[in-house]
Amino acid sequence: MPQEAKSIDAAAYGGPGWVGRDTTLREELGGIWSACGIDSEWRRLRAVLLHRPGAELASAEPDAALMLAPLDLGKAQAQHDELAQAYRDHGVEVHAIAPDEPARPNQMFAADLFFMTPEGAVLGRPASRVRAGEERQVARRLAALGVPILRSLRGAATFEGADAAWLDPETVLIGRGLRTNGAGADQLRALLEEMGLTVLTVDLPAGAMHLMGLLRLVDRDLAIAWPGRTPTAAIEALRDRGIQVALLRDEAEALTEFRAGMALNFVTLAPRRILMVDGNPAAQAFFEAQGIECLSVAADELAKAAGALGCLTGVLWRDPAKGVSG
Repeated sequence: MPQEAKSIDAAAYGGPGWVGRDTTLREELGGIWSACGIDSEWRRLRAVLLHRPGAELASAEPDAALMLAPLDLGKAQAQHDELAQAYRDHGVEVHAIAPDEPARPNQMFAADLFFMTPEGAVLGRPASRVRAGEERQVARRLAALGVPILRSLRGAATFEGADAAWLDPETVLIGRGLRTNGAGADQLRALLEEMGLTVLTVDLPAGAMHLMGLLRLVDRDLAIAWPGRTPTAAIEALRDRGIQVALLRDEAEALTEFRAGMALNFVTLAPRRILMVDGNPAAQAFFEAQGIECLSVAADELAKAAGALGCLTGVLWRDPAKGVSG
């Protein structure tokens, strides 16, 4: 028999030895790929990606580096170490970006650099020139960790992960504004809609950095929002899904604390349990009145870089919704 005829029956050509791949990407997470993915903002947190600030902050000029004031590097590092340990103490696996070249000043704000779906990550593309390229270091680390990268943005699109939030396992809210432009929102929407998800886009007010700074979810049926700043359409979308929206108190003291202390820049560890910036008693009292357990770490030095715990934390994995499959 000619060699060509024999090859037709080989497994490589679909012959008897051929075994097709019959699993979805989502089903391969935790096997071929690492365990990862999220479809909520509030289920139990399992793994995060962080970058410990280093020499890149030592000579950073605040305004040029998008920061509010010079940082004491030693104090900032100590606070970041405390954050990482708080996650470990809560049973959260902590991974480091560990750039393979000198880091940029904002590299520590990992939340902006990717957005997790139930099937893997979408790479961010930061809007500021000073942050251009941070996403490359995250891409390298995600690949090394075995996290699927589903998409990176193209053209002039910009998108930062802190501008997207899961309202429920079927719905993602995107904030379009300073950091995420229309093209970025559209490219993320296209991917999510391929997954059969509903995507809502709202315009953020002038002066807002990210959606994360205006709205946080702490449970299946509870969100915290900034009055007068959070888009009405976002609040309506939450309420339409049976989610109570607790608006921050309007007393001058409380709002001043939320602004200066970045008290809304927290991370939900589990349903109605958050990790927040220490030293915000009025905000903590407000949260506790909503039935939220508050854990805290110091982050006042880190906050001088115009971000706090939520911004510093790239979420890789949360418990999934029961019954959700690929």
